[in-house]
Amino acid sequence: MTPTKMAVPRFDELGIAPNLLSALSGKFETPTPIQHQVIPVALNGEDIVGIAQTGTGKTLAFGIPMLQRLSEEKGQGLVILPTRELAIQVEEMLLRVGKPFGLKTALLIGGASSYQQIQNLKRNPHIIIATPGRLFDHLEQKRCSLNKVKIIVLDEADRMLDIGFLPQIKKILKVAPVDRQTLLFSATMPQAIAQIAHTYMKSPLRIEVAPAGTSSENIEQEVIFALRDQKMQLLDKILDDHKGSVLIFSRTKFGAKKITQDIRNMGHAAAEIHSNLSPNQRRDALSGFKAGKYRVLVATDIASRGIDVNDITLVINFDLPDNNDDYVHRIGRTGRAGKPGKAISFAAPSQWQDIKAIEKLIRKKITVAETPELPPKRESSVVNSDRSMRPQRGGRGGFGGRTSSSRPAFSRKPYKPVNGKSSGRRRFSK
Repeated sequence: MTPTKMAVPRFDELGIAPNLLSALSGKFETPTPIQHQVIPVALNGEDIVGIAQTGTGKTLAFGIPMLQRLSEEKGQGLVILPTRELAIQVEEMLLRVGKPFGLKTALLIGGASSYQQIQNLKRNPHIIIATPGRLFDHLEQKRCSLNKVKIIVLDEADRMLDIGFLPQIKKILKVAPVDRQTLLFSATMPQAIAQIAHTYMKSPLRIEVAPAGTSSENIEQEVIFALRDQKMQLLDKILDDHKGSVLIFSRTKFGAKKITQDIRNMGHAAAEIHSNLSPNQRRDALSGFKAGKYRVLVATDIASRGIDVNDITLVINFDLPDNNDDYVHRIGRTGRAGKPGKAISFAAPSQWQDIKAIEKLIRKKITVAETPELPPKRESSVVNSDRSMRPQRGGRGGFGGRTSSSRPAFSRKPYKPVNGKSSGRRRFSK
């Protein structure tokens, strides 16, 4: 018996208006799972809580319904995001689809000209794209009003909460019209997100393209246990063994700067991106990485959500993240759009409990790779950028008197160089 072939979803099956379909034609071929599930429901005007990883196509999932609704009735859309880089990229995507129809936007982000933002607001934009802090500043100064807003999107909501924007988000939602549609997207589902949905949304439908906190099945994940003074040699070896673009995460801004300098000393083109840099410097680093000018980009978590780059071959966690949820967001920068990817994490021997906690979150074992033969040690600029010298989460640091044989039974395989998916929807429970 011949198995039934599953039909590939198409944009013209989702209720999208013909003019928008023509704008998508040639630019976007088939909808991603989050787009396939969210767009029809959002076009019906329902509130939605979407659980999806980064790189799953969320911008079009909320952008298409927003553009269609605003073309059919007067009003404004509001998109709130955690970082300026992500806000810039969302504006670029919306303009890519909506500019042929005269779409006007206002981008409200920190580190940019307030005068230009005020001028854009005076043009009565169709969509406001903003970070919470800058939007709240404009609201307090009476330079911006939300009275015309018909649809609000909270994108990367968990990250906005992580970096302390919950008070501003609550105040923004309180002053927005009650009769509005609200779409919230998050890779994880902490209690604070559930509380926002309960308080500020109308019986939202919860749509998941993967269980909250899970990582993509396309990403091969490894951890290498190494001493702090071995990490730069290990990085040197891995960069030589791998081909393609590499994204490296550092715990601190100071560490990112030093790691970048050491990578340049190895002969690789590298750039850094973190909050100590100006918006122009961050934009240049990201655009240079996208264009291939820099093979390696070193970033902190504060900048990680704004890195939307296709075909990143490898993600390296030079330092483990302080927040386990950030592990999911970090490695989600590779293995996007169905392509394979790889993530390698460096961990001190005393950090195996942190690895276990990450495994519990992602519901998956992380392969422990054997430490490869390391190249000769180079002169290094990096000093104490990891967390191995600090008390570990969850209690005792180190092995607590255990022998090496008591390390958890991770799956093991030799280190080797290289050159999704549950889906469902249900009514959100209050």
